[in-house]
Amino acid sequence: MQETEKQAQKHFKPVAFQAIGIEKYYTDVGNRIDVLKGVDLILPQGEMIAIVGASGTGKTTLLHILGTLDRPTAGKLLYDGVEVLKKNDVELSAYRNKRIGFVFQFHHLLPEFTALENVMMPGLIAGHDKKLMADEAAEILAKVRLSERIQHKVGELSGGEQQRVALARAIIMKPLLLLADEPTGNLDTKTGYKVFQLLQEMSAEYSLSAVLATHNLELAGEMNRCLTLSEGKLHN
Repeated sequence: MQETEKQAQKHFKPVAFQAIGIEKYYTDVGNRIDVLKGVDLILPQGEMIAIVGASGTGKTTLLHILGTLDRPTAGKLLYDGVEVLKKNDVELSAYRNKRIGFVFQFHHLLPEFTALENVMMPGLIAGHDKKLMADEAAEILAKVRLSERIQHKVGELSGGEQQRVALARAIIMKPLLLLADEPTGNLDTKTGYKVFQLLQEMSAEYSLSAVLATHNLELAGEMNRCLTLSEGKLHN
């Protein structure tokens, strides 16, 4: 094997996720509204990309489809070579819980539970051992600098702390893909950047592939790639 081939093989990263020809339209009073018009995306394992674009271009719609929270009108989603849209809703829900992590602008934590319990939740839903999930949740909360806050309920945490809990919850199942929709949009600049840095650290530590939708061009510029969603398609 030539040296160039060896180098290429060394730097090759397997494809974690692929979207092919994703389309989405809605009908309103008989009118068809096209939001996504054939989105294609290949995401290697461990790569972090940003998706930017004006409000209303469909960034959230795209992330919901990539995360299987919504089904496209047309197109395919391949996760680690598996065409997930062929699964029924029950199968897809179980797959999503194990393989896809979400961090939203609004954390969607459960206020009646502690930080530790919120992070444990995906594992408990999947039927994992409670003690094991508690240990793993505590470990991940330590990694996002919240060791001293694990028994605090949501209302006792600052906005930045709540978002760090949401990040810990998103990665506890060691997902194939992490999706973040404006994860710093509800925070001040300094706190938002700290959360973004933790997102980068966790992605690197767990070899997560990540897609971040944001209006913050400064943060987008720190990702491996930045794509623009406009006129229903992704552009470099």
